[in-house]
Amino acid sequence: MGFFQRKRTPRSTPRRISRSRVLDRIRSRIVAAGLLLLLLLLIGTVGFLVIGGESTSWSDAVYMTLITLSTVGYNEVVPIVGEWDRMFTGVISLIGFGAVTFMFTTLSVFFLEGDLDVTLRRRRMEKKISKLKAHYLICGFGRVGRNIAEELDATHRSYVAIDMDEERLMAARERQSDLLYLVGDASDDDIVLAADIKNAAGVFAVTDDDSRNMMIALTAKQLNPSVRVVARCMEVRNSLKLRKAGADVVISPDFTGGLRIASAMLRPGALRLMDDMLRSDAVHRLEDIALPAGFASTTVRELDLAGFDVVLLGVRDHGRFDFNPGPDAVLSAGDVLVVMCAPEARKALERAIYG
Repeated sequence: MGFFQRKRTPRSTPRRISRSRVLDRIRSRIVAAGLLLLLLLLIGTVGFLVIGGESTSWSDAVYMTLITLSTVGYNEVVPIVGEWDRMFTGVISLIGFGAVTFMFTTLSVFFLEGDLDVTLRRRRMEKKISKLKAHYLICGFGRVGRNIAEELDATHRSYVAIDMDEERLMAARERQSDLLYLVGDASDDDIVLAADIKNAAGVFAVTDDDSRNMMIALTAKQLNPSVRVVARCMEVRNSLKLRKAGADVVISPDFTGGLRIASAMLRPGALRLMDDMLRSDAVHRLEDIALPAGFASTTVRELDLAGFDVVLLGVRDHGRFDFNPGPDAVLSAGDVLVVMCAPEARKALERAIYG
């Protein structure tokens, strides 16, 4: 099977400080400032008890410390007359003012950091996404979504991951620094428009909720009627509903899994060959190449697929499949070529066909 194998290139892990670590540092500063204020409150209370003598109560000492730390400047309940008394009060006031200022500044950064970081990151993502053409939207980035992403990566296709779980996307970003993603509900018009669905080639609705997948399919078809939608179906009884919602293909993991298990028993050689061509470390894969509108009719011989290192297995013409067409078979706009080739060969052929 060496014909179908290629060496996998390990994906590098980015060395960067995550947003959670930044927020952890800010939290530690807030805690440090709070502990310093508590320490100053204790020292100030004891100090003013000593300065005021027996006539000063604990409540008077605490009150005096609080107005000194906050520099409010209400009437002094503890008389400050001596030089050392004034020096003590001045030191407590300066240190306290600095600690309070530091704490409130850090708190402001803590609350603004999240919103600002999300806004800036969203804008950077949308700018990169706007440059994509014929990309794919993976709506739901769980285990199924990640497997789809691996296949798209292996075949050099661009995609945008969409999920409501930000932590899941951030974990994926840690493993793949160039991952394009959006946090939100993929059935929301604004989210899929931000993912540039108008220029997308396809949408994968693969959340673990059939009703959400229906809404994703419906939204996708409303915004781009020509986009191809493949939907995951958890319950087979919902397949027809998903198709009516706009899904072009509905895949039920349980049903498909059952067929694969049966095929592994009944036709192991054929299944092994298919697995080798669909696995991420395979060189040659089964691919569909649609001939666009305006494509000048030509024969298989004239197209010279062998020159691109592409093997033609068949042609799908408006629902009819012509297996292993001869060299004089005519290819026209709207036909779909089912071929076996390497990802690089597919890209070269697409450039020649699409221009």
